[in-house]
Amino acid sequence: MGSTSDMPVMQEAIDILKQFGIEVDVDIVSAHRTPEKLFEFGKSAHTKGYSAIIAGAGGAAHLPGMVAALTPLPVIGVPVKSSNSIDGWDSILSILQMPGGVPVATVALNGAKNAGILAAQIIGSSEASVLDKIIAYKESLKQKVLDGALKVQGA
Repeated sequence: MGSTSDMPVMQEAIDILKQFGIEVDVDIVSAHRTPEKLFEFGKSAHTKGYSAIIAGAGGAAHLPGMVAALTPLPVIGVPVKSSNSIDGWDSILSILQMPGGVPVATVALNGAKNAGILAAQIIGSSEASVLDKIIAYKESLKQKVLDGALKVQGA
């Protein structure tokens, strides 16, 4: 994430990945304030065992796009509505509007949980144990809706 202020939003990605039993590495890397750290991480992540990168940032939100420019790994961007944000739109558009050849999968504003689920699905495409957990999770979502429908019908 770009700063410590992003942590409350990004915690949802951390939590869901841990729920799926996926190892998580969390760090602060600012595209604007620590560009050397950004370049080091982005260029080397694929050699260090990472399978996907979730990058959350607010404001100008250059972090996800810059990471995507540097790594061959899939990058998932989480636009964060920050204190200096223009209602979150600056973050959304900064992450969403990437040039051809530099894709960033973008989730909803403050949508870190979905970023975590998407990362797990990417990992699950080659790891059966993670895929099984995704299948069970999606089944639990379905069951929650069906249980809610029964409650409403019986009310």
